[in-house]
Amino acid sequence: MEVLLYTILTLCALGVLAAVILYFVAQKFRVEEDPRIDEVEKMLPGANCGGCGFAGCRGMADALVARDDISALFCPVGGGDCMKAIAGYLGKAAAEKEPQTATVRCGGTCAKRPRINTFDGAKSCAVASSLYAGQTACSFGCLGFGDCVDVCSFGALTIDPETGLPVVDPDKCTACGACVKACPKAIIELRKKWPKNRAVYVSCVSKDKGAAVMKACKAGCIGCGKCAKACAFDAIRVENNLAYIDPQKCKLCRKCVNECPTGAICLVGMEPLPKEPKAPAAAKPAAAPAAKPAAPAAPKPEEK
Repeated sequence: MEVLLYTILTLCALGVLAAVILYFVAQKFRVEEDPRIDEVEKMLPGANCGGCGFAGCRGMADALVARDDISALFCPVGGGDCMKAIAGYLGKAAAEKEPQTATVRCGGTCAKRPRINTFDGAKSCAVASSLYAGQTACSFGCLGFGDCVDVCSFGALTIDPETGLPVVDPDKCTACGACVKACPKAIIELRKKWPKNRAVYVSCVSKDKGAAVMKACKAGCIGCGKCAKACAFDAIRVENNLAYIDPQKCKLCRKCVNECPTGAICLVGMEPLPKEPKAPAAAKPAAAPAAKPAAPAAPKPEEK
C-alpha cells in the first residue's frame, strides 16, 4: 500500500514540475500576435473553403495583415466588397477582381454519348479515372460520379439524373475552385460571370480528331473552325482539334452558335440568333425562243 502511495505522489510531483517548466518556456518563447488578425478573420466569410489558397480563413487573415502588398490575395466567397472592407480597415489597396462562376465544359449527355461499358468499382471519379478512360468512347468527358458535388461546400452543384452531368447553380457558386481541383478530367473551369447569368462557351474538352469525336459523342467539338471564322472579335481559337472561347474577348454576339455543326457551343441565358435564310439560287435566264424557219421563197414566174 505504501509503495502505491509513494508512486502516486511521485507522479503528481513530476506532473506539477513539468507544468511549471512548460509555463516558463511558453512565457519565454511567447510570440505576440497582431490583434488585427482576429478582426480581419471576423470580416472574412468563415467558409474555410481553401479558395484563397490557404487552409482556412485564419491563414488568409494572417497573410492579409503581414503583407504590405495584398493585390495577389483574394477571397472568392466574400468577393470584391469583402476585400474592399478589409483593405480599408488595414489601410492597404486591394485589387479588384471580376466575379466568376464554375462552368461544366462537357455536353456529352447520356443520349448524345452512349455508354459502352459499366464501371463496377467505387463510385468516385478519381478512382475511375485512375483505372480506365470511362464508360463511353470519349476519354475526355465527364465520368458522372459526382466528386465535384461532394466537395462543394455551398450546394451549388448537383448531378442531373437525365443527362448524367453536373449542373452549376450560378447564384450559389462562389468560385472557390474546389470542384475544379476535384475533377480528374479537368472539364470544370472558372469563367467570367456575366450579368443575368449569361454565357457562351464550348461544352467540350476532347482533343481527338473530328471523326473520332463524332463516333464517341454527337455533341463534341470537331475542330472545324467555322466558329472562329464567324467571330468578329477574335475571341475563338482552335488548338489541338478543339475550339475555345475566351471569356475576356467574347461579346456574347452569338454568331458562333449558329455556325457550329454539332451544337458543341453552349448558350445560357439567351435565345439563339435567328438563322439567316439561304439566298435562293439565281434563276437561269430563259432561253431565247428558237427562230422560226424562213418561209420558202415564192417561185418566180417564168419569163415569157
